[in-house]
Amino acid sequence: MEEENDILSDLGSLPADPPKMRSLCVKCERPSAVCWCEALPKVPLIPRSTVVVLQHPAEEKRCLRTAPMLKLGLQEGKCLIFKGKKFPGKNEQLEQILKAPNTILLYPSSDAIDIKEIDRNELSAFNIVVLDGTWPQAKAIYTSNIILHNIKQVKLITSNVSNYTIRTQPTDGCLSTLETAAEALTTEWCSLTSK
Repeated sequence: MEEENDILSDLGSLPADPPKMRSLCVKCERPSAVCWCEALPKVPLIPRSTVVVLQHPAEEKRCLRTAPMLKLGLQEGKCLIFKGKKFPGKNEQLEQILKAPNTILLYPSSDAIDIKEIDRNELSAFNIVVLDGTWPQAKAIYTSNIILHNIKQVKLITSNVSNYTIRTQPTDGCLSTLETAAEALTTEWCSLTSK
């Protein structure tokens, strides 16, 4: 009985106010102590193409995701992020993008060609669709969304090792969403320019 009274007494002495939260960066929304805004370009990059990220819902909850870095590093409107498992869903804007003739899907399917083989004279700018999630999540998004199978598919042929060491990649040449988009944007048919 005395032990129960001690426990209740301890609980009664807890402050009623919620604990003070860590300060967050207003730009990247990360805790100020681990803000990565200093690593962003001073002036957002302006690619000719637009990166369209189809993000698995579980990816949004991870604290060390790279899609927000990509969005903040590019000019507004040059990185669009759509969240979900089924695409386009009821999103008319996304449906138009996925059906556009200048849309390509960056995914290593058996039908994918090397991104460097795209005819640069065909179009001046592309919508580059990237699947964001773990490899099994990306595969599930691809498999369950037939609309993605109808898009011209391209892959990166690279032996680069990911610099995103926070998460392990299944093999060399597997990159984070940010690194994948950056590789795609820096191919010679889609050069980056600054404002």
